[in-house]
Amino acid sequence: MYNLFFVLAQTIAMRDDERIADLAARIQDRSPRGIAVEISNLIRSGDLPIGTKLPAVRDLAAALEVSPSTVSSAWRQLRSYRMVSGTRRNGVWVQGDQTSLRPIRYEGRGNFGPYVVKDLRLAAPDPDLLPDLSQALVQATDAPNLHSYTREIITPALVEAVTNVWPYDAPAFIATNGGYDALYLALISAVLPGAYVAVEDPATVRILDIVDKIGGRSISVECDNEGPLPESLTAALERKPAAFLFQPGTHATTGRQLTAKRLATLAALLKKSGTLIIEDDGLSFVAPKLAASLGKWYPDRTVHIKSFSKSHGPDLRLAVMSGSEKIIDQVRGYRNFREGWTSRILQNAAAWLLQNPESVACVQRAREIYFERSAAFSRALSERDVTHTAGGLVAWVAVPSEQSALVTLASRGIAVNAGSPNALTKTACLRIATGQLADGVENIADAVFAALNNSDWQGPANVDY
Repeated sequence: MYNLFFVLAQTIAMRDDERIADLAARIQDRSPRGIAVEISNLIRSGDLPIGTKLPAVRDLAAALEVSPSTVSSAWRQLRSYRMVSGTRRNGVWVQGDQTSLRPIRYEGRGNFGPYVVKDLRLAAPDPDLLPDLSQALVQATDAPNLHSYTREIITPALVEAVTNVWPYDAPAFIATNGGYDALYLALISAVLPGAYVAVEDPATVRILDIVDKIGGRSISVECDNEGPLPESLTAALERKPAAFLFQPGTHATTGRQLTAKRLATLAALLKKSGTLIIEDDGLSFVAPKLAASLGKWYPDRTVHIKSFSKSHGPDLRLAVMSGSEKIIDQVRGYRNFREGWTSRILQNAAAWLLQNPESVACVQRAREIYFERSAAFSRALSERDVTHTAGGLVAWVAVPSEQSALVTLASRGIAVNAGSPNALTKTACLRIATGQLADGVENIADAVFAALNNSDWQGPANVDY
């Protein structure tokens, strides 16, 4: 019996050696990138089907006559594109034929089907509260250099308009095609693949997906109701991150407000660090309070981003980013691989809206209404002893079980988002959009209370949320 097992083991080992030798023979470029590319070609062609276990790092390295670190680097590249999964300890397996990254957190939101009566997933502005764009667009067609291919990174009119509302004396500005475009440009221009990025936790799903996309490694910076925790940022800075990424005003995911005291504490902690500071102000002009900035302390290594989507309309597709002359030049250079510049018409339309009294009053009124809606929902939750934070366009509610709460709310026709995709550490929360919650507040709060307590409450019949 022993001899039989010995023979079988030898046969299996020989077959493994043959498979490894065959795979190695098909890899001509034996650099980390070359190995990754040629393995990806084999996956796409079907020669390495989904579920195939790949050779151990040391075994393939020996067959290729390269170092184990070379193969490990190739596996990391393939893992970043989710073509393989697993670990060195447990083995690496072919996961799928995917040649480009997708924002898995953003695209992984649940499908609630046609039964949703009240969709509170998207923290979007109320279209009825946005300023009229027609006159702004007409005025903007008089932009100097209209139709020129001169790459104007930001128009003089927009520089003048944003300078008046910027939280610090910024060295340079650039207009981008939205807030997340600005964030991507800042990260791709300043953070090398594999570098650490300290990210406040929770964040928006788009922030976490973008850090993954550029090949950064996120480090969690935990937060409380005043903002990033000093002790957590201190621990993150010990790993020398290339960037610290946070939301400087009202948090778009949790609704909490960064306090001036906490901002000053963070500034003191960052004094001895060379870490780039990236501030993502997504709510911008409709936040309850205008965002402050660490740029007051560190103008040469602070990137501050303001989006116009929530305040002036998502179809403006516009944001403005400030930073040092060097950082802005790096971003400009990277954009030369792409669109080169943002439409002058959109830039000057935004500039007009920022200075036109009627548009300014419209945005101010929207800010007040969003505040009232958020406060009304927060009061309703507090009356039911529901633990939460709220502000801006969202409420963030702690739950015993996300899955149970989501199912309970969905059964009542209410769709909300789970909080766990927003987090780097384990969490159980719901993110509920309040920007368009103009009525039905008490009924929604009742449903949330029922979901948290797993009660048999079914809600009144034929409720019009």
